[in-house]
Amino acid sequence: MSSTSHQHIHSSRIDYSTGTLDLNSVSVDPFTQFEGWMSFALSQNYIEPNAMTLSTVSSHNRPSSRIVLLRDHSPQGFVFYTNYESKKGMDLNSNPFAALNFFWPSLEKQIRIEGTVIKTPVQMSDDYFNSRPLESRIGAVASAQSTVINSRDVLEEKVKALSSTLGQIVPRPSHWGGYILKPDYFEFWQGRSSRLHDRICYQLQQNQWKIERLSP
Repeated sequence: MSSTSHQHIHSSRIDYSTGTLDLNSVSVDPFTQFEGWMSFALSQNYIEPNAMTLSTVSSHNRPSSRIVLLRDHSPQGFVFYTNYESKKGMDLNSNPFAALNFFWPSLEKQIRIEGTVIKTPVQMSDDYFNSRPLESRIGAVASAQSTVINSRDVLEEKVKALSSTLGQIVPRPSHWGGYILKPDYFEFWQGRSSRLHDRICYQLQQNQWKIERLSP
């Protein structure tokens, strides 16, 4: 690391001051609290507030993270779509627990969610896949996600061949579909001055949400 970049990271400071969060102001339902924060982010024209870090753990207990897009949410859980044969798909097949993280720095907010992941029903995956742009559907068929390829040309030639063969009708491949994370833990983080941030967590205990404040 260069001395300039090291000094910049070492001395970087942002003092958060735009909001507060306390036990008297949050909803008793974490899904309602999430909806409120997501609606606020959307109202601020935040770029892709549905972008979230998805963290999984492999059968060898190695964690990995990547950004995926939230495509639906309800009291039943949080939905995203991917290739079931990808790295994250293989992780979830062997270890069906995962964590989500939404971080909106300009809004000084963060949401952490943990829980169990299952596949969405086939019809739900079909409906979402068919709603995607044609190019995205062809791309999902063409890409053996997470596998090694010799060059981008290989991928583009495959897309070109499939476009010619499939035309406008692109059925969902069986290796592509949705997951739904069913939460048992939420944490809402609000940036505060002097790093004394507000953290409110919800933990599911005997089908009831227990709400507590955490030390920053």
